[in-house]
Amino acid sequence: MKIIKNTQIIISCIWLSACALKPATSTKNGDARDYKYAYISQTNSLTSSTGVSVDGNYYSTSKSVNPRDIISGILAKEGFVLLTELRKEKASETLIVNYGESGRRNTGMGSYAIEVTIQFISSESSELISSCTAEGRGETEADDIRKAISRCLNALILE
Repeated sequence: MKIIKNTQIIISCIWLSACALKPATSTKNGDARDYKYAYISQTNSLTSSTGVSVDGNYYSTSKSVNPRDIISGILAKEGFVLLTELRKEKASETLIVNYGESGRRNTGMGSYAIEVTIQFISSESSELISSCTAEGRGETEADDIRKAISRCLNALILE
């Protein structure tokens, strides 16, 4: 009986650790707070859906996300002025923000997490000021991306 209970505990620990998101990581070569403006590179929208069949009827929900919109909202809330184009006269005060999906990891039970990486680059020198990487997991890929971006920027800006 004790062997079964210990086996259940070990399996639960393995399952929970597989499902857990990796901690967000960041690299800082400078402070993003030294900049006033942000120019965010264009990104494409993603639409994803989830559904279920009940008594022969199919019910689905679709969600869309544009990573640029999420990043814009968070940076605006933090006090950055968002630029629609790069301006030479503001280069010394401007961050270029790049976004990319950097991975996908199976977390078990048919679930996975999407990893994103965001870079803050000096508009003046083209040097990397800081970057972050984080995973997100939700009901849809759109949720995964939204959560990953939030975790990433929280690790980068709020630390």
